[in-house]
Amino acid sequence: MVLADLATALPEIFLACAGMAILMVGVFRSGSDTRPVVWLCVLSLVITLGMVTLVARDDVTAFGGLFVADAFGDFMKALVLIASALTMLMSLGYLEREKMARFEFPVLMLFATLGMLMMVSANDLISLYLGLELQSLALYVIAAFRRDTLRSTEAGLKYFVLGALSSGMLLYGSSMVYGFAGTTSFEDLARVFTTAAQADQAPSIGVIFGLVFVVAGLAFKVSAVPFHMWTPDVYEGAPTPVTAFFATAPKVAAMALFVRVLMEPFGSLLDQWQQIVSLIAVASMILGALAAIAQTNIKRLMAYSSIGHVGFALVGLAAGTQEGVRGVAIYLAIYVVMNLGTFAVILSMVQKERMVEGIEDLKGLSRTSPMVAFALAAFMFSMAGIPPLAGFFGKFYVFMAAIEAKLYTLAVIGVLSSVVGAFYYLRIVKLMYFDEPLEGFDRPLSRETGAILTATALAVVLFFIAPGPLLDTAQAAAASLFLE
Repeated sequence: MVLADLATALPEIFLACAGMAILMVGVFRSGSDTRPVVWLCVLSLVITLGMVTLVARDDVTAFGGLFVADAFGDFMKALVLIASALTMLMSLGYLEREKMARFEFPVLMLFATLGMLMMVSANDLISLYLGLELQSLALYVIAAFRRDTLRSTEAGLKYFVLGALSSGMLLYGSSMVYGFAGTTSFEDLARVFTTAAQADQAPSIGVIFGLVFVVAGLAFKVSAVPFHMWTPDVYEGAPTPVTAFFATAPKVAAMALFVRVLMEPFGSLLDQWQQIVSLIAVASMILGALAAIAQTNIKRLMAYSSIGHVGFALVGLAAGTQEGVRGVAIYLAIYVVMNLGTFAVILSMVQKERMVEGIEDLKGLSRTSPMVAFALAAFMFSMAGIPPLAGFFGKFYVFMAAIEAKLYTLAVIGVLSSVVGAFYYLRIVKLMYFDEPLEGFDRPLSRETGAILTATALAVVLFFIAPGPLLDTAQAAAASLFLE
């Protein structure tokens, strides 16, 4: 039994051992060059990705039901591992240029990724909380990694305080659910609520209160309105590679956790949580569309953009169906690619040996760096949802899921928000192609960042040629949550 449990969690166990080994390598190495440590971390993530994707695993639980391995978890873990590895590679040049090249940085990202994998595979309210805290503690540190910069320190402190608040709300909600349902296991909770629903028994008010607190805690983690207040300040203040990391891997892990918690233990309480999720989705889409219009800092703009994108993903979750979960999976995969590419461009915004973050600094980029401008334009059009780029398909599948679930108002608000949000994406394209250039960026992209930018741009532009593999994999992932 123990060997079976260890085999089920082998990717996570390997990553934990690799992280501790690399930490020791960093401690005992001489010299300040962090490249070998970064590459070791990336190699560990790639090996873990191979373990997750290449080994066929059925829907199995381990460690007394605390941990689950299924197609949904494997899909989300693959996204998290890819995002983490590519973000580490993009950070290399930045760390050296900004004199932040310390081995602790990639190791902390590695341990945060381990926490995300634990979150995605959580099958109990206790293991959910442990994974969440393992991720969060590492993220608090890397948000404030530039200790000599006031903005970075402020970002880390804000993230810590509000993250602690959200963890407390989640823990309080979990304790209420346990108190009124008598178990923390997802499977047992699902059984209790399903049996009560079949007997036409309304869930107790204590369970409803607990569910509300759990949803609020998870909404903090995905930065959905009205729990988004930390996002713009942390995105702007944290080092740019950290912002790129925050915008991709933790977002996917938290969204995957959100989906699993609501669809598995609380699936039979759809009527109770559907209206909450719908309200959060509407508020996130509207705020993401309107608040970003006035932004002049590209990282703050991306923060409000991410809030809007979380709203679109929550539309699929609000549907509460297999098609909705499939839409969420497709949306998150495309969202990760678009954000990685966009942040690869942001990391290239260097003038006179210092990072610039103003949207105005992109003026005339098409004349000074035509290929970078073309890639960024593709990402902006894709985020706006303009066909035939990948972003259009992401929104199409979540809106179709909402329509099939008869959530017509939600779908209409989503489409209108997408139209309004297109304004600030197209404004960036206008600055790059129709304004006079100010001052070109210092140097060409690093090899790693250039390769990531090229790959993500091609994926976004050419996705419509062969969408089948992603759609089929997302379908299988969604189906695994609905197995009886």
